[in-house]
Amino acid sequence: VRLTEGVHPDVIAIANNGGHWARGMPFARGKGVFFNQLLPMDLPHTDLVSLSMDCDARVRVRKLEEAGIGVYAFGSTVMNWGKTIETPFDVTLGEVRRAIPRMKRLGTRFIRVMSFKPGDEDDAIPSVVFERVAEVTKMFLDEGLQPVHENCMNYGGMSSKHALEILDKAPGLKWVFDTANPIFNPDRSNAKPWPKQDPWEFWTQLRDHTVHIHIKDATWNVTKNDADYNWPGEGQGRVRDILKDAFARGYDAGISIEPHMVVVFHDANSEANEDAMRTNYVEYGRRLMRLIDEIKSPT
Repeated sequence: VRLTEGVHPDVIAIANNGGHWARGMPFARGKGVFFNQLLPMDLPHTDLVSLSMDCDARVRVRKLEEAGIGVYAFGSTVMNWGKTIETPFDVTLGEVRRAIPRMKRLGTRFIRVMSFKPGDEDDAIPSVVFERVAEVTKMFLDEGLQPVHENCMNYGGMSSKHALEILDKAPGLKWVFDTANPIFNPDRSNAKPWPKQDPWEFWTQLRDHTVHIHIKDATWNVTKNDADYNWPGEGQGRVRDILKDAFARGYDAGISIEPHMVVVFHDANSEANEDAMRTNYVEYGRRLMRLIDEIKSPT
């Protein structure tokens, strides 16, 4: 029996963080990052979810199957921070309709969705957002697929209270919790000036709805008014505490990595060479594996 070296059953990875081009992806097989399950993300160069149903997608499915790579979830652009409520809803509906047959073909159950980018001064969720998120949720659930909402730069990510509102208005929707996003997102449930969110508070309010944990870590840098990204467990994301709490409560679902230490995927000004991304990506995965082992088997 041949086993992939260093495979850790708890850890999967977001593909684009290891490099933007196909030649940068194979490095992870056999080197410790659990690529037997893979979260595909949309890239500037290709988007599995948003492309039309053409031969390119079918070729990619065949290559995944030949490599023995499964797809745990789609990290889709559905209702993400690149869209507002002014974006024609047909754009979203088209993404959903294209994603469904692809998920079924790949045997993928989960798809990450969001709830549109809020206006700079918004502190309440418009009714149209509830309606659209509920409709998208139902479309996936009716096909036996599970949408999961990420706390990010979207209406549902404005605070834990807003997150719970979204879940209440979209029956069947579940949560993917990102440990670092609260560090740079304002808590819009508070009075202005909005403070930054508290990762632990957000986690404790959403943990009962969470079916996936998304690991990145960061420290807020007041001087540059932005986040500095850290190794897992070394920033303000309460990564160790959140994972310890999750495991104590019986969590046994997916855990993915998104380092952001070398390049930030959604920052158009963030650049890095492929080698640096690969090196950081593998090391990040290995450090998270060690952290998980320390939590599960304390000495």
